[in-house]
Amino acid sequence: MVRKKKKKKKYRVFWFFVKLQFVLMIFVLLGVGYYYYGGYAAQVQKMKDEAVRFVKRSTEETFCSTQTSVVYDKDGKTISTLKGEKDVYYLPYEDIPTDVCAAIVSIEDKKFYQHNGVDIKAILRAAKAAIENGEVTQGGSTITQQLARTIFLTQERTWQRKVEEIFIATELEKKYSKTKILEFYLNNIYFGNGYYGIQAASIGYFNLEADRLDLSQMAFLCAIPNNPTLYDPLTNMENTLGRRDRILNQMLEDGKITQSACLMAKAEEIVLNRPAHAKNNYVETYTYYCAIRLLMEQEGFVFQTEFEHEEAKKEYQERYNEAYAECQKKLYTAGYRVYTSMDLGLQTMLQQAVDENLSGFTEVNEEGVFKLQGAGVCIDNETGYVRAIVGGRSQDLGGYTLNRAYQSYRQPGSSIKPLIAYAPAMERNYTPDSIVTDEPIEDGPSNANGGYSGEMTVREALSRSKNTIAWKLLEELTPKVGLSYLKAMNFSKITQEDERLTSALGGLTNGASPVEMAAAYAALQNDGDYRAPTCIIKITDADGNEIVSTVQEEKKVYKTTAARMVTDMLSTAITEGTGRGLGVSGTPSAGKTGTTNDNKDGWFAGYTRYYTTAVWVGYDMPAELPGLSGATYPGAIWHSFMENCHAGLMPAEFLPYMEMDPYQKIRRDALGEENMD
Repeated sequence: MVRKKKKKKKYRVFWFFVKLQFVLMIFVLLGVGYYYYGGYAAQVQKMKDEAVRFVKRSTEETFCSTQTSVVYDKDGKTISTLKGEKDVYYLPYEDIPTDVCAAIVSIEDKKFYQHNGVDIKAILRAAKAAIENGEVTQGGSTITQQLARTIFLTQERTWQRKVEEIFIATELEKKYSKTKILEFYLNNIYFGNGYYGIQAASIGYFNLEADRLDLSQMAFLCAIPNNPTLYDPLTNMENTLGRRDRILNQMLEDGKITQSACLMAKAEEIVLNRPAHAKNNYVETYTYYCAIRLLMEQEGFVFQTEFEHEEAKKEYQERYNEAYAECQKKLYTAGYRVYTSMDLGLQTMLQQAVDENLSGFTEVNEEGVFKLQGAGVCIDNETGYVRAIVGGRSQDLGGYTLNRAYQSYRQPGSSIKPLIAYAPAMERNYTPDSIVTDEPIEDGPSNANGGYSGEMTVREALSRSKNTIAWKLLEELTPKVGLSYLKAMNFSKITQEDERLTSALGGLTNGASPVEMAAAYAALQNDGDYRAPTCIIKITDADGNEIVSTVQEEKKVYKTTAARMVTDMLSTAITEGTGRGLGVSGTPSAGKTGTTNDNKDGWFAGYTRYYTTAVWVGYDMPAELPGLSGATYPGAIWHSFMENCHAGLMPAEFLPYMEMDPYQKIRRDALGEENMD
């Protein structure tokens, strides 16, 4: 009886596998039919033919040539040159340290010396992940495939690119030796911050040639190319060190280093020593950032600031980092001509205003950087382009310079009130003369002076920066509606947690950058029409053929009348309110102060008909600064800069928000314009 059951069970298993093989055969036949009759055979054959042409035409020069890109200011004067310098720093295989080769093979492609350009098992793993995720989400690429993608293709994640990458890799293995392929690879991969190739990275990060690096430094550098943003040692040192340690463990596992060498290398403290010339100033870093994003946009990348959930945000960030790195590579190596709106005269004025007004604060941090910092952005109101940008105080320091003007986000304090509360309220039956009541609010804010003034006009409430009124206005609007205006102007760090009334006072979760604040205030001056801030006018190739250009498209954010009303009230803020005495001599000015709790951040944002400028002052690590307010250091910087940049310009009045009715004219004539309020 037992034997019969076992026999029956074996019989069922046998027929199960027969049926499974039959089903698989049908799927294979269907796949082959779809491949040929669906047009994919011709498409794949075309990619194969193209791959053969790519490799056939290639020479060793293909893997070491590069072109210099040049950046110009508004007058056509050279700001900087960008060069990958592969031809300068190219190392032949015999000059590349053995441990560098071992490290990169151990972490990137263990079977490099066994395969013919393609690792089938790795591709199957990647294919499985693609089926599960609906897109190509992980590697599987050999060193040869990565070289193929770096030299001949883009970083786009499609099956077509993957197939062509495979064809090119197999052709490369037919034409070049393993040592040549590894040589090409280590001289072309991107190590972040403009460094292509191991020699450029070695000099760029350690000021040493590659053959003078120790084991720990070599593994450290080899950690970067896998994801130059995630493992950027200037911003994510801990990530880079973590991957360095994984590489050392892999080398130990592969028998390339001893246990003691591994332990000593992991224990070594990595100290970067970048050459002085590697430093990029604030104009350069912002220009490169804008140019790279413009190239990304041209290639179809869609920028996002809102996400349904954290996983979607993470996926977006990964795609962003890859696209950014790819376009950064083009900027450095494609021989572009980048034409900008930057005015180096205004740049000098803004830098001097920041430096001189903060010169009394000399305390520095462990890296020798001034603890108290300032940043500012100036936008040309006629064109909407950025004219000057300062991301910190001047210091003669080598290496990386944080550009706080677009890379730092801080609480905007009361400078957010016109954008999130007052301008939206002006669209909803409020006027500057509407009467509101400054009074205590249960579970609400107090005013800066701790007192309340009772009934007053909206104009007075804004000019005196009454917290209670901004709170009430946003409460009427709802925080969601108020924040929608900021989102419409590309404030990139707004979160769902910001849908609260404290946002009326600038209590944002992540804050805003000076660039964002300047562009938003420029929209108020521009009759409520927002223009995305950039300094790039156009990019051409070396022969002058236009690659991409910008058109400052306007998006209506605030109604024209509402924007003009706020401008009129902000003019009062400068003549009578919290910004009193900070206006530009002889020219109508509008502006708003901003100070956060405990005097940790100070802002002044304002404009004339000519320019809009936003200024921030504070510590990189938020800390209280006694005496800091929007009207003190930020206001002084704003006033000093705006006075200088308006020298010689004719006075220009703001546009009126409405014609006065006869009663108002009689009242003005009787009381005098200065007594109208």
